[in-house]
Amino acid sequence: MTMLTKSDPQLIVLIGAGIMSATMGIFLHRLFPDASIQIYERLDRVGAESSDAWNNAGTGHSAFCELNYTPLREDGTVDITKALKIGESFEISKQFWAYLVETGMLPLGKSFINDIDHMSFVMGEENVDFLKKRYEAMRAYPLFANMIYTDDHAAIKDFIPLLMEGRPSTDILATTRMAIGTDVNFGELTRGMIAYLSAQDNVELHLGHEVKDITKVKDGWLIEAKDLSRGYQNTVTADYLFNGAGGGALKLLEMADIDEAKGYGGFPVSGQWLRCTNPDVINRHEAKVYGKAETGNPPMSVPHLDTRMMNGERSLLFGPYAGFSTKFLKEGSLLDLPLSIEMHNIWPMLSAGIHNIGLTKYLIEQVIQSPEERFAMLQVYYPEAVMADWELLVAGQRVQIIKKDKKEGGVLKFGTEVVSVPDGSMAALLGASPGASTAVSIMLDVLSTCFPDRIMSDAWIDSLTEIIPSYGQSLVKNADLLQRTRNYTTRVLQLSEF
Repeated sequence: MTMLTKSDPQLIVLIGAGIMSATMGIFLHRLFPDASIQIYERLDRVGAESSDAWNNAGTGHSAFCELNYTPLREDGTVDITKALKIGESFEISKQFWAYLVETGMLPLGKSFINDIDHMSFVMGEENVDFLKKRYEAMRAYPLFANMIYTDDHAAIKDFIPLLMEGRPSTDILATTRMAIGTDVNFGELTRGMIAYLSAQDNVELHLGHEVKDITKVKDGWLIEAKDLSRGYQNTVTADYLFNGAGGGALKLLEMADIDEAKGYGGFPVSGQWLRCTNPDVINRHEAKVYGKAETGNPPMSVPHLDTRMMNGERSLLFGPYAGFSTKFLKEGSLLDLPLSIEMHNIWPMLSAGIHNIGLTKYLIEQVIQSPEERFAMLQVYYPEAVMADWELLVAGQRVQIIKKDKKEGGVLKFGTEVVSVPDGSMAALLGASPGASTAVSIMLDVLSTCFPDRIMSDAWIDSLTEIIPSYGQSLVKNADLLQRTRNYTTRVLQLSEF
């Protein structure tokens, strides 16, 4: 085992028991095997907020079907830069999960990851033209070389019959299909990783503990957490602190009172799904089908009809529909938003609001729409849908990050933001999708930021390469490396070969 040195963290604290803290916990336990790790979670269960299966789409975000990752440039070409990054990141995540399965840290892959086609589906001449340009740009890269494009009605009906039945033969349509897409139960994955960690001698899991204060002290970070069941305070001083509390991360950052957090604000958006209750309909659809957001609507509004696999059972969801709540967490407080407003973020939040009138309009329309209006959107994609076959479910709560900007005053961020202090002793994650799917790459970025000398050491490179065989190499253009790692993850995670 590696002996502790003066610079090694002896006590590591992770806040939140979701996918981010679980992933970081695995890395830190491997890289600092002699350090003690304490995990604090406000709820009495693991992975119960955004990581829970019913609180997210379960899409293994790999940019196969998500059209908002490939915007149209002003010159009419399609920008696939973000798609390449996300596609590579998901391949890295699969390598990490395969390592955990192969070493016995996680149960077999089928419990949390399953094969499912990823398809894009568009309507109208302009959108079909966009999809074809996107397809041609993407298939030039090994990550997307297996993508299939078709605008033939019969072929589309063969892939996704529900979307074609009852649709006029004159409709202009097109789809792309990637057969190596996946559905991921991030809640099950999170619980598996946390279960492994909490079984280790030097790891403690504190459920039902709410962090009440974070203070920078000479020896690190003083963290005060309240045991919600017994009422007493638990105080520890961490050498390294990772804030992976999801929607609660912003509040915790404000507690820490660090300069790097100044200018950040949050805007909460709740989600809803229509869930199918008719087994015959559920069994006739087997794909994650993503459409295109209407002009002027935010990326979060992209409609999709999703097959889900949870606990061995198939489900079918359509959405998302947005709602509004001032809570930052599904099981949070209505005071979360008002209490997050401070002098340092008032102007960025106001500026972002002014620049995102379209988002405000979209949310208002979503909140006031009737059940019939909500169902009409489903029928755009599934024309013969019957209202009695569907029920409305509340999904997870998301906090879209607002960041101070010199030019705009404040900008709304739709990705994931990493906030850290100069000495690397603390890092926090803010933001939402595609965070869970790309959690492994995000954690590697955090490790690089917080431990810049260690990340370059032979010992860490050897360890990280063992965990992620492609570590330090590009999967974007290296077809041989991509194929080798895909073969490895397909075998270990028990996915199908295509």
